[in-house]
This record gives sequence, C-alpha cells and structure tokens, in this order.
Amino acid sequence: MMTATTTKTEMVFFDVETAAAPLPTSTDKHWHMLEFGAILVCPRRLVELSSYSTFIRPDDLSAVSTRFASSPTHAAAFAEAPSFADVADDIFALLDGRVWAGHNIRRFDCHRVRNAFAALGRPGPEPAGVVDSLAVLGRVFGRRAGDLKMATLATYFGIGKQTHRSLDDARMNLEVLKHCATVLLLESSLPGVLGGEDNGDGAVTRRRAAQHVAGNVFNRNRSTAPKPNTLEMAFARAAASPSSKVTAATPAAAAVQKVNGRSGKRDSTGKLVVATPTASGGGPRARRPVATTPFSMILRHSRYIVR
Repeated sequence: MMTATTTKTEMVFFDVETAAAPLPTSTDKHWHMLEFGAILVCPRRLVELSSYSTFIRPDDLSAVSTRFASSPTHAAAFAEAPSFADVADDIFALLDGRVWAGHNIRRFDCHRVRNAFAALGRPGPEPAGVVDSLAVLGRVFGRRAGDLKMATLATYFGIGKQTHRSLDDARMNLEVLKHCATVLLLESSLPGVLGGEDNGDGAVTRRRAAQHVAGNVFNRNRSTAPKPNTLEMAFARAAASPSSKVTAATPAAAAVQKVNGRSGKRDSTGKLVVATPTASGGGPRARRPVATTPFSMILRHSRYIVR
C-alpha cells in the first residue's frame, strides 16, 4: 500500500482494466473494474517515484474476462482480491488533487473511476489537471507510427509489447511520451533536416533531408515573390516570338505594317484593317493616302503652345 505524500506536486499516470457486462434492464453496459495501476512521476525529471497496483474482485466473479480467468494464478488472485470498497481510500488518496495522465483517460478511465466511487455513494477524486496522451500526441506527433494506439506506438519505438496490465501500461505510457517528446525536440532544433519524412524505419536520409530543404526554399520563394503582371508577360512573349519582330519605321509610317507581304493599316485598338473588295467585285477598294504632319511642324506648334 502506498503511503500518502505531504505534497501533491507529482503527476499520476494510471490505467484501469475492466470487463463489460450488460445490465439486465437496459442495453447499456455495466463496467466491472478488475485492476487498477498507477505510478507517481516527477514532472520535472520524468522519473517514477512510487507505484501502486491491485486486482479488484467484482461482485460477480463470472465478470472476470477470459484474459484473466484463463490463468489459474490470476483466477486464484481474483478470488482473494479486495473489493473496490476495500481499496477506495487508497485510490482516492493517490488521485485526488494531482495531475492525472494516461492514454485515452478522458473518454474511458476517468469515467470508470468516477462511476466506481458513485456506486459506493461517495464523491470521487478530482484532478488538478488531466493530460490525455492520446489527444496530445494526436495534435503534435501525428500518425507517423501508423495510428495512436499504445501498442502501435510501443512497437514503433521498440519499447516492447503491450501486456494490457494496468501497471505495465502506465509505465509504457510514460516511456512513449518520453520518446515522442525527444523526437519532437530534435526536429524542432533542425526543422529543415530532421523534419522530413522517414524512410520506413524512422531514420531521415540525407537525400530526403535535402529534398525537404529544397522544397521549403521553393515554397518560401514562391510565396514571397511578387506575382508578375499579366500584361508584362504578354508583351514579353510577344517580343520573344519571331513573328512579332518589327523593323524600325518612321513616325509617318508607324501605323502601317506589312503582313504576309501586303500592306495594311491598324486602327486605334491595334487591329489590322484589311482592304475589303468593292460592291462591284472589281478588287480591293482604293484607299486615300494618309496625310501626315512633319515632325518639325509638330515641334514648332508645341513651342507656340508652351509660350
């Protein structure tokens, strides 16, 4: 039995093993708590300070899952195990006022503990805070291991095989968080090198790191570079096209170009004006020559305007 501590600065990682049995009057399930395990952890050094675990004898021994009942040793242990009422004070002192930590405890373990205390007609322990590793890793670590199950994460990091025993799972939870935090710390120190995709075994190759860096530079340049003007692009394409090169012309003949060996005039919008045949069909209609003003006259006229 764990002795009470004078201060509650430690975190408590805990896990419960249960068995579900249908209630006789409804379709809801009644959960039998079969095992409770926990470790007290220093949040600054992440070291285990003490541990607690116990089998819990249900009111109906037939509720013991086959995973436990198949072992003669476990079957005998459950027959002699204390009821939840016998260990409720120990569990309350362990949990109340501390930060709770565990995998998927918000949706499962926390409810099982509160329901067990409610069944005794007494208030349950209250946490100072809750750290659900399933939610935390889902936000910051992602599914690089495949999924976020404890067994998958333990295999990914080579920690071992999950035993689905309360104390073992609580300790494995702490080790998984240590490994995930180390990976995230290393990646944050060299985001362009260690932040790339792995090659299947968790290692980052130089080639993948170089590709990741090049991709980051390309995306950064592409996002910060000003978008080119579409009109400028059109003019640049036209200037680079061989068919668009025009020989230098005098101001008087600037509005006339040769297209396919024939002379033509462009209107105010720049479109080429093609000679149209006459009504009698006697060939193109003759155009009057365009009178142009000599540049010297334009310059002289502008001088008078300025004066």
